[in-house]
Amino acid sequence: MLICSLVLLVAVAAVRVSSRSGLPSLLIYLGIGVAIGQDGIGVVFDNAELTQVIGYAALVVILAEGGLGTKWKQIEPALPAAVALSLVGVAISVGVTAAGAHYLVGLDWRQSLLIGAVVSSTDAAAVFSVLRRIPLPSRISGVLEAESGFNDAPVVILVVALSAVGPIEPWYALIGKIVLELAIGIAIGLAVGFVGAYALRHVALPASGLYPIAVMAIAVTAYAAGALAHGSGFLAVYLASMVLGNAKLPHWPATRGFADGLGWIAQIGMFVLLGLLVTPHELAADFWPAVVIGLVLTMVARPLSVFLSLLPFRLPWPEKTLMAWAGLRGAVPIILATIPMVTGIEGSDHIFNIVFVLVVVYTLVQGPTLPWLARKLNLGTADETAADLGIESAPLEKLRGHLLSFAIPAGSRMHGVEVSELRLPPGASVTLVVREGKSFVPLPSTVLRRGDELLVVATDQVRDAAEARLRAVGRGGKLAGWLGTGDGRAGR
Repeated sequence: MLICSLVLLVAVAAVRVSSRSGLPSLLIYLGIGVAIGQDGIGVVFDNAELTQVIGYAALVVILAEGGLGTKWKQIEPALPAAVALSLVGVAISVGVTAAGAHYLVGLDWRQSLLIGAVVSSTDAAAVFSVLRRIPLPSRISGVLEAESGFNDAPVVILVVALSAVGPIEPWYALIGKIVLELAIGIAIGLAVGFVGAYALRHVALPASGLYPIAVMAIAVTAYAAGALAHGSGFLAVYLASMVLGNAKLPHWPATRGFADGLGWIAQIGMFVLLGLLVTPHELAADFWPAVVIGLVLTMVARPLSVFLSLLPFRLPWPEKTLMAWAGLRGAVPIILATIPMVTGIEGSDHIFNIVFVLVVVYTLVQGPTLPWLARKLNLGTADETAADLGIESAPLEKLRGHLLSFAIPAGSRMHGVEVSELRLPPGASVTLVVREGKSFVPLPSTVLRRGDELLVVATDQVRDAAEARLRAVGRGGKLAGWLGTGDGRAGR
């Protein structure tokens, strides 16, 4: 128990280290697992099946957290490109990487295809943690985030098929199976997401703390329903979470904080367990094969998959170049490498070691260099726009209204705006301002300041318009609407 507590404390401190260094936190957590393993403190752990089960559960939580934080407006224009990368791009990457493993390293075709499939999936946790700290244009970050959420599904199906005992299914049967499972996952994920969002917006729960639990329960339900229907549970949970994340649910900041905390716990537990599973003194023999395969993947397979699959979209070459370098690998490939271990495929231990070394080495190279490459390609956005308002909504059932609460963040252009200049729609009104620990009912001439906390009451009919107007003023100030902030109320 003491060891678990110490590991958790060290892992939480590691979040700060990773945020300062630019490295994905997975490397630190993997290192913690290796340090307490049999070549370190001496904890012996070799249960690949348990690791796979826990890894799947953690991946569901990570995908749910990523989906909840994905803004539909940002990824909507990027969806076609993300889908192309997740399907065509994955197929190209698998083929090229497998050819490299077979002809350069000497692995048989089954092992080569398994490695190609395992490492062709970009990792959601690594992508979300790194990209959300890099100020990239929304088109690039939208494509990469959506790709990392989508491409787990076809890769998992492919790895399971290649790890089955007996002969491999014909390629056309595999393609049909992948298409069917993806279609089922899409249908179930969207259905569960929309039904769950409707229920949470129209049924008042007795305590605000139940909303985060309900949201995560709906996300897990999407995964379970997708898996039971023989569809892609991972795609279902990501899509359901994305629907919930864009549905303007009550008590949303609390829900996001809860999901973010669960996501960190899932990452910590998953990476530490994967570090425990590896035996460091056995990695030496597989180090150079991993480096060679990683070079093929990073310098040939990934760029080819990006440039060829995105040909129809005519994106500028700097954007494609950055996307090619931003194909981060993380826990997902290592978890997928446990599947052939569980089924007993010949050489599965070597596959796991190769994947582990590849992920560690190339994450060390790619993670810290992404900001540098973005600057060299003139793709970094130096403009730090005002922080968005974290508006929380609590339903007022008997009044058929909503109580919106938020604090004006530093840098918000709402600072210096009078209450009357908010120009809220009829049916919405600022009822209370809390400033420096004291609350008062504002006058129309009251000037708002950064750090103020506001309570706004809005009827059910104008709740969305009021929230949109508040966000617009936060970004554009009192002239929002005339300056193209998108609140749709110019000239009023």
